[in-house]
Amino acid sequence: MQYTLTRRKALALIGAVAPVSLLGADSQFDLPVRTRIEIYKGSGEWRTATSAEQYRTSRSAMLICDMWDQHWCGGATKRVGEMTQRMAAVLAVGRAKGMQIIHAPSDVMDFYEQYPQRQFMKQFAGTKVEPGLSLVDPPLPIDDKAGGCDTGEPFYKAWKRQHAEIPVAANDVISDKGNEIFGLLKLRGIDTLFVMGVHTNMCILNRTFAIKQMTKWGIRCVLLRDLTDAMYDPKQRPFVTHDEGTALVIEHIEKYWCPSALSGDLVKALV
Repeated sequence: MQYTLTRRKALALIGAVAPVSLLGADSQFDLPVRTRIEIYKGSGEWRTATSAEQYRTSRSAMLICDMWDQHWCGGATKRVGEMTQRMAAVLAVGRAKGMQIIHAPSDVMDFYEQYPQRQFMKQFAGTKVEPGLSLVDPPLPIDDKAGGCDTGEPFYKAWKRQHAEIPVAANDVISDKGNEIFGLLKLRGIDTLFVMGVHTNMCILNRTFAIKQMTKWGIRCVLLRDLTDAMYDPKQRPFVTHDEGTALVIEHIEKYWCPSALSGDLVKALV
């Protein structure tokens, strides 16, 4: 049975989190993650596989990718808005259990220039990084070359900041640069990154701080698959619904890049 994290449930779970005196205490938690395997290599037949993996709160971080206040595509703006309160609730649980929260809204660092959470990350600006592992990168299962907007608006830079429904707390950090974020992870001994935000087929995979590059640098990524969305227009290949297109991209990530998990399962594991 799939666990659904409603806002009411999430807020109730936050209330069950350890008191302030225990914040930051390290703890181990088990989380079911989903991946896809090709049992017979080259067969093209992929099967869903689940595994109960162990993580530690002190070695884990949550990263919010490009959850902007506004998007050029009306459909994307609507779906992002619908995710924000649930996402904020999940972040509150992770934060209270001592996990590092990383806000990564690309292209809007000017808005956060005076935030101490942004100033703190500038100490990692000189972090030197190698290209990392050379990994296979198959094409996506959807056609997004036209931009993927399902509501027809033309492109313009609509975003000015991260969505206001996602609060930035005192011990959170803000950066849209992969080397800065990697520098922070290495300094704090963090080896696991729980990734949420948008969009699965674009920024979630391709930003310098996102799944492809972090995986190449040896960071274990887990996509929170119910806290993401795709830029996909059903008028384009493979001509399925928007939700089905998003599911296809998630399956692609599970095949080639990293496992996924449900945010509700993560919250249950943490509390």
